[in-house]
Amino acid sequence: MRAIRAASAALLSAAAVAVIAPTALAGEEDPDITSFGFSVTPEKVAPGGTVALTSDGCEVPSVTVTSGVFDTVTLEEGRPGRATVDLDAKAGAQYEITFDCKGERGTTTLTIAQGGTGGKTTGHDNGMQPGAHKGVKAGYGTAAASGTESEGLGVTEVVTGVLLIAGALGAAVVLTRRRGAGGRA
Repeated sequence: MRAIRAASAALLSAAAVAVIAPTALAGEEDPDITSFGFSVTPEKVAPGGTVALTSDGCEVPSVTVTSGVFDTVTLEEGRPGRATVDLDAKAGAQYEITFDCKGERGTTTLTIAQGGTGGKTTGHDNGMQPGAHKGVKAGYGTAAASGTESEGLGVTEVVTGVLLIAGALGAAVVLTRRRGAGGRA
């Protein structure tokens, strides 16, 4: 009987975590998550090089892109734009690029490569030709879209873990009840 009570208490605790965890996690604001997608290609460029700027999913017709390393660019109707990196950009430095969609801001970084390439962009050290288009990072507001690594557990991982624990506890309760019923017969 104690085992059933303990399993029931554990199951109730797991249910409480399942209800409370998503609410608690939703309260945390992650500056790298936006309702719209954006990217800078390439992510590493020499001083004087050119980068392609893209944005999708913004409901207004324009997205403003700002940085301390190039002039402000306005992306119209989801069309990509280009920006030329300042010639005096410091090699090895990382600059923050901000995409603004009707007041919602997402950021990513641009790394300045060592040495000049005559204004051409550098590849991603993967054998691509300088300035070659690698493709669009898909998704809305994901870590991949913002160019950063995801840290910690997301809501999906927490909910999945809680459901697995709840299922295991439920199976333990069923097995405990079957053993108890089988021993009396």
